[in-house]
Amino acid sequence: MDKLALQLREDAEKIDAEISTELDARLSASLHGIKPEPVRRPQRESKSFSLWWASSLTGVAAALLIIVVANLRAPEPAPAVANTTPAPLILPAVEWNARSAVLTSPLEQEIDNLQSDLKKAEEVVKQDIDRLF
Repeated sequence: MDKLALQLREDAEKIDAEISTELDARLSASLHGIKPEPVRRPQRESKSFSLWWASSLTGVAAALLIIVVANLRAPEPAPAVANTTPAPLILPAVEWNARSAVLTSPLEQEIDNLQSDLKKAEEVVKQDIDRLF
């Protein structure tokens, strides 16, 4: 970085350019003529009361229009039938082909374990109830 800085300085010293008085005057005028703009607070847009009324009335009119259109397109309700007895329930005939399940030994062992767990839980619940009463 130091070599680059030295090289840039040497190159800048070798530049021999003359600035005309007109260009110098324009440059100094543009540099001294700049003034910062004053900071302005953002102004809140004031909405008029009539705009509020107009938007409110437009919303109400749109809602009423939607309700009217929906009611015009709705079908008329069917007349109530005097006889309200339900129709008899007709079930289709189903051929049942029931077979008992054949359990393999691991499943039979699991069922035995579950039954013994249920018996133990039942005994514990009975003991708890006896202690409470």
